Amino acid sequence: MLAATQLWQPFHEFVFMRRALIGGLVLACSTAPLGVFLILRRMSLIGDAVAHGILPGAALGFWFAGLSLPALTFGGLGAGLSMAGLAAWITRRTGLREDASLAAIYPISLASGVLILGIAGKRLDLLHLLFGSALAVDGPTLTGMLWVSGFSLIAMGLIYKPLLLDTLDPLFLQTVSRLGPLAHGVFLTLVVLNLVIGFQAIGALMVVGLMMLPAAASRFWSRRLPVLIAIAAVLGCLSVWLGLLLSFFYSLPSGPAIVLVAGGFYLLSVVLGPVHGLLRRPPLLTSQ
Repeated sequence: MLAATQLWQPFHEFVFMRRALIGGLVLACSTAPLGVFLILRRMSLIGDAVAHGILPGAALGFWFAGLSLPALTFGGLGAGLSMAGLAAWITRRTGLREDASLAAIYPISLASGVLILGIAGKRLDLLHLLFGSALAVDGPTLTGMLWVSGFSLIAMGLIYKPLLLDTLDPLFLQTVSRLGPLAHGVFLTLVVLNLVIGFQAIGALMVVGLMMLPAAASRFWSRRLPVLIAIAAVLGCLSVWLGLLLSFFYSLPSGPAIVLVAGGFYLLSVVLGPVHGLLRRPPLLTSQ
């Protein structure tokens, strides 16, 4: 168990811990509304698919420029948007569901990223792309995370109403406005952008957990959308804080530690949550 003074001591003493905490907190806040809307739109697995989809672009950026923030960001962003665009094109042309299209494409993207790194002779660095290191967040990466998070929150505020209508009643939105496809496109772009900037801190696979687990946990605590977003953001921030502490004091990988803490909050919510939580559900009627 951690003493009370240990809850803040590492962040006070070490600059790298402060950077990791600040970057993780802003990332948790910007991914919270995205995760909630992904769940409401029944697109929960799309985040995982896109996270795999950014790997070829990130691998190319890493091949040509090493651990360069601009190269990794633009490479991953280009690959992620290309994957999402290809899935949307296949859906429009064939009628296949968008999640099914992404599920078919993302193994190809993952294999391509691994193959590119293998050809480059840098197989060991694949672990950095997949699992990252929140404790290795430097100044430029933190600045990029702050800019992306701020832009993401502003953009979500601008598309909130059309995105909400497109989520709850897309047919009604089509009759009163043509903003549905635009809001959907901006929303997917924000998902890709947050995954790209997040994988450099906690890894391409781990950032999906930070995006989805707090959002899923919040569903057990409220039925109101603004409250869901706020709860998801709080749980995400707590996961980052506690996960970094566990990583620091027990020498654990930071990304998996953060996601496992978020998973713990999810399991607690499943059991204790007032909205369909296991302990709050009425007992089933039995026939005598």
